Amino acid sequence: MKESFEEQTAIFFSIVKWIIFAVIIGILVGGSTTVFLKLLHITTDLSSHFHYYYLALPFTFVLCTLMINYLAPQSKGHGTEKVIEAVHKRSGKIDWTVIPVKLFTTIITIASGGSVGKEGPSGQIGAGLASMFSDLFKLNDHDRKKLVICGISAGFAAVFGTPISGAIFGLEVLYVGAIMYDVMLPSFIAGIIAYHVCTYFGITYFHSHINFVPIFSNSFFLVVMLAGIVFGTISFIFIESFRTIEEWIHKWSINEYLKNFLGGAALVGFIFLFSAKYAGLGVESIEQELNGTQSAFWYDFLLKMLFTIITLSFGGSGGVVTPIFFIGAAAGSLFAQLLHVDNATFAAIGMVSLLSGAANTPIAASIMGLELFGPEVASYAAISCVLSFLMTGHRSIYPSQMLSTKKSGSVDVELGDEMSNMTATLRPKGRLFLYRFWKFWHLKR
Repeated sequence: MKESFEEQTAIFFSIVKWIIFAVIIGILVGGSTTVFLKLLHITTDLSSHFHYYYLALPFTFVLCTLMINYLAPQSKGHGTEKVIEAVHKRSGKIDWTVIPVKLFTTIITIASGGSVGKEGPSGQIGAGLASMFSDLFKLNDHDRKKLVICGISAGFAAVFGTPISGAIFGLEVLYVGAIMYDVMLPSFIAGIIAYHVCTYFGITYFHSHINFVPIFSNSFFLVVMLAGIVFGTISFIFIESFRTIEEWIHKWSINEYLKNFLGGAALVGFIFLFSAKYAGLGVESIEQELNGTQSAFWYDFLLKMLFTIITLSFGGSGGVVTPIFFIGAAAGSLFAQLLHVDNATFAAIGMVSLLSGAANTPIAASIMGLELFGPEVASYAAISCVLSFLMTGHRSIYPSQMLSTKKSGSVDVELGDEMSNMTATLRPKGRLFLYRFWKFWHLKR
C-alpha cells in the first residue's frame, strides 16, 4: 500500500512539473511564432510591390549560406531535419544562435521567392527556445530531450493552426513507427497554448471545411485507395529526386558561394520561363484548389518539386512542409480531374497524404485532415494517408528519422538506424510473391 501511494505521489508531481514546463514552452513558442509570422507577412507584402523581386534570389542564397556558416551551422537546410538530428545525437542540445539566424534567413528566402515552408523555422526556433530553457534551469539530458520535442510540437501547431496534429507531429516525426508516449501530455499542452497565444495576438489561419459529402460506395472507396497509392508514389519521387539532386550538387568542385549564386540564377530563370506561382509559399494556389475555384495543371506538382529542391539544395533556408502541401493539393486536383471526382475533396486528401508519405507521419496527417477540412472527408483522408505512408517505403524527407518498425514483412531493413542509411532488400518470400504475381499476369495476357 505504501509503495503504491509513493508511486502515485511521484507520478502526480511529475505531471505537475511537466504541465508547468509545457505551459511555459507553449507561451514562448507561441510568442516567437507570432513574431516570425508577422515579420514574414510584412516582408512578403513589401517584396510583392516589386515586380521582379525574385531577381534577388542569387544574392539571398549567398547571404543565407554566409550567415549559417559563420553564425549558426545547425540552422542549415529545412529546420525540422536539424531538430530531429539534435534530439537523436545531442539529446536536444541546440545553439541559441539558431533562433535569430533561422528566423532571418527564412524570411529573406521566402520574401525573395525561394520555394520553402514556414513550419521548419517555427519548429527549430521552438526547439531552440526549449533547449535554452533547459540550459537555464540545468535540466538533465532526458528532460531537455522531452522539452525540445514539446518545442517542435508547439512550433508546428502554432504555424498551421492545428494544435492536436501539431502535437502529434512533434512526437511522430522522430521515429518511423513509434511514438514517445511519455511526452504526449506536455506536447499537447504546449501545442494548444502556442496556438492560442498566436490567435490572441491576431494570427489567422486557413481552415477549409469541405462541403462535398461523398456517399460511401465500393467504387468511391476504391478511388480513395488508388489516390493513396498515387500520392505515396509521388512522395517517393519527391524524396528520391531531392536526395539524388543534392548528392549531384554536392559533387560539384566549385566554390560554395558561386554554387549558391548559380542556383539562385537558375531559379530566377525558371521563374521567367514558367511562373512565379511556384515561388515562395504558394499559399494562394493551395487555397484556390481547396476552395474548388482553381484546378491544377498536370505539371504544377512537378514544377513545385523542382523549385523546392533547387531552393534548399543551393542555400535557401526554410521548411519543406508548405511545399509538400502545394505538391499534394496540386496532385490531388489533377487526380480529381482525371477520374472526374470532386476537385476540392481530393486536393485536401492529397495535401495531407503527401505529408504522411514524405514525413512518415500518418497519424498526425490524418488528424490534420480532420482539423483543417472537417469530419466529412476525415475517414477517407486517413485511409489515403496510411496508404501513402506505406507506399513511400523506407525513406523520408527527414533523413535523420530513426526506423522503429518495418513497413512490410517482405523486406529486410535495419531497425534502429537512420533513414538516410536505409537499404531495403527483398526477403525470399517477397521475391516468391513477385515471381508468382508476374507469372499470373503473364499467363493472363
